[in-house]
Amino acid sequence: MLNNKVVKGFSKLSKEAKIEWITNEYLSGDDQSIKLLKSYWHEDAKVQKVHDEFIENTITNFYIPFGVAPNFLINGQVYCIPMAIEESSVVAAAAKNASFWMKRGGFKSKVISTTKIGHVHFAWYGDFKVLKEFIESIKSKFFEETKELTKNMNSRGGGILDIKVLDRSDLEPNYYQLQGKFETCDAMGANFINSLLEKFSKILERELQASNLEEREKKIVIIMCILSNYTPECIVRCEVNCNVDELSDDPELDSNEFAKKFQQAIHVANIEPYRATTHNKGIFNGIDAVVIATGNDFRAVEACGHTYASKTGQYRSLSNVEIKNGKFKFWIDLPIAVGTVGGLTSLHPMVKFSHQLLGNPNAKKLMEIIAAAGLAQNFGALRSLVTTGIQKGHMKMHLLNILNQLGATKIEIKKIKDHFNDKVVEHSAVVNLFHELRKVNQENIITK
Repeated sequence: MLNNKVVKGFSKLSKEAKIEWITNEYLSGDDQSIKLLKSYWHEDAKVQKVHDEFIENTITNFYIPFGVAPNFLINGQVYCIPMAIEESSVVAAAAKNASFWMKRGGFKSKVISTTKIGHVHFAWYGDFKVLKEFIESIKSKFFEETKELTKNMNSRGGGILDIKVLDRSDLEPNYYQLQGKFETCDAMGANFINSLLEKFSKILERELQASNLEEREKKIVIIMCILSNYTPECIVRCEVNCNVDELSDDPELDSNEFAKKFQQAIHVANIEPYRATTHNKGIFNGIDAVVIATGNDFRAVEACGHTYASKTGQYRSLSNVEIKNGKFKFWIDLPIAVGTVGGLTSLHPMVKFSHQLLGNPNAKKLMEIIAAAGLAQNFGALRSLVTTGIQKGHMKMHLLNILNQLGATKIEIKKIKDHFNDKVVEHSAVVNLFHELRKVNQENIITK
């Protein structure tokens, strides 16, 4: 029955009362669940209060591993990159490939542009030429009447870059956009942009009503005012390069053959969306981990990246490769909108630590670091795929998870790790070996 599950005023309950209600209604009053939830509370009440207030209806903290990938040489500077992620092998792969490229000149990252975009979406019922001329005539008002909102951003070198009207009535009858372009410096800028867009809409409505246009041309319906998480003009490029014959440090791996297969793998990701999706997911393994660790919005970064990968009309690889005159060049262009001020950067203790670990970078520098992490991850994944196969390294990292699930002892873990040292890890093989060891141990105990 649903009646017992419905609650009013839940958000007003204390954290303890919320937990009590949840466990009584959904978990049959399970005391172990209460202990579990409370065991994840931070021992420092002040720190816990900060976490509690990030979202509504907080009942506990949800931990994911926080690791670091050292030896990232980016634009001549060595970084130890923080990564928050639960997936096996991601941090290890990033660190391994950072070391690989450190010996070959490291990563070269460059921010190409940092423009962000937002729109006032509206319906209008006249001739577009009239609308375009009208908005040009009042354009200065959008800048003048938002000076209070843009004052601080202007002082840091940011603000409103441009405003124009777009005719989208070919997609939806009477649909138009007032598009704003913005520079938000070291802030992600969502609140800044949305506040400006809402002000723009009010100016537009007011000026239309006060104009000498025909009555039907004065009618406007503001649909919504919102920034776009698609930022195709907020781009960072990262690349690595070396001679083809330097691509292998394994005597059994031919550099030229590896380079050829690597290039073919990128080509497949450019022509086959099924492959491109997994290919780009691997890139975001590295990107998301750094974005989360630095307190930025990984959902926005992912959504933007996937849209950018589809800009030609087909979903394609975000990374590219070129082999020319014996030189190997591998690069990525990424739209990444992140901030280093505001949001969680000064509130979340681990986010603050991450920024300190990276030397408190500005937004552009952080974009460059994040792109390097994504490129390293992609190189490592493709290197495995076209040589040993992805499972060899991935399952070795996953081995400990399997053994922990089985409840293996330290002695059993060591024996099983030694066994699979030169073998591909398969789940069933691990389970079988574990049970064999347990059986032998039990027989030895009985014998003794």
